Amino acid sequence: MKKLIGAATTALLLFNACTFNTADTQKLPIYGEREPVTKTVNGKEVTDTIYHTIPAFKFINQYGDSITNKSLDGKIYVADFFFTSCPSICPVMHRNMLAVYNEFKNLNDFKIISYSIDPKYDSVKVLKKYADKLNVQGNTWWLLQGKKDETYKLSESYLVTRPEEDAKEQFIHDGFFILVDKQKRIRGSYSGVDEKEVQKLIADIKTLRTEPEQAEAK
Repeated sequence: MKKLIGAATTALLLFNACTFNTADTQKLPIYGEREPVTKTVNGKEVTDTIYHTIPAFKFINQYGDSITNKSLDGKIYVADFFFTSCPSICPVMHRNMLAVYNEFKNLNDFKIISYSIDPKYDSVKVLKKYADKLNVQGNTWWLLQGKKDETYKLSESYLVTRPEEDAKEQFIHDGFFILVDKQKRIRGSYSGVDEKEVQKLIADIKTLRTEPEQAEAK
């Protein structure tokens, strides 16, 4: 039985978010911790901000290809955590994710990344069968398998509740879709089981793509 744990995570994200909106432009917030760094440029002190970002990782996708953080360079992407045998929230999440996939699947600078939290069962063959059932083709949406401990640790970087495995070997995890920009900063968190939240995600992806910093990043 899966549990969607959201209130505390959402509160933390909102607390750490910084929103930039003016009458002429709209910019999505940047979530997570940040650190001001002062350096000298051309003899003058300049303060820059170091934002929370997604760290390096290495997994295998449903085609058996190696996927790393560098595979997402120059990409806006949406991430989530799931497992193929999930009987509750995962099927709802990925039916909703299909709306995101179909909206943006023809863009070269967009990806969807779904991390399996049950890599023992979710082999490459199983992930490919799962993708085929969803009618997911090509390389817009990658279903990833890696070492469980590394996957669980990585989940913390996405500011979601770390997955757990209970005594009955049932998995507990969040059902959030996390929006990440080309600088690997978190720009939004959305309930994957709420169709209205998913529509907001689609709208926010469109907003994010209009930011000059995203249009210029390669």
